[in-house]
Amino acid sequence: MPALVLCLLFLVLAGLHVFWALSGRLGGSGVVPTIDGSPVMRPGKVGTLLVAAFLAAAAVVALWRGAWPGTRPSWVPGVGIWVIAVAFAARAVGDFRNVGLFKTVRGTVFARNDTLVFSPLCLAISWLAVWLAVFY
Repeated sequence: MPALVLCLLFLVLAGLHVFWALSGRLGGSGVVPTIDGSPVMRPGKVGTLLVAAFLAAAAVVALWRGAWPGTRPSWVPGVGIWVIAVAFAARAVGDFRNVGLFKTVRGTVFARNDTLVFSPLCLAISWLAVWLAVFY
């Protein structure tokens, strides 16, 4: 079950990133951190598509780990699921300035979205990945 949930989450997130890359819009100001109304970063099409590719690869790793654990080489999903768990835990913690649970920049649309949706989602993904790594 955690493998399927992770796989579906990653595929939805990958699809969202592909949409953003192809449409040229990031869905408003709430998905990129801002300071004084200016974006902290300006993700381009290539970078956004790379994120989508990594998310799609994470979907494959999660499904591989949960649905086909004995498939060779068996170390790939084992290592991959821990990489996913650590990466999303690190994203949830953040950079202590613009993103994550311990950010200092508050009062922006992104900060609110990050507190209510993005960081908790990253924590949930990390938790599911650890569950998948330990119990499967």
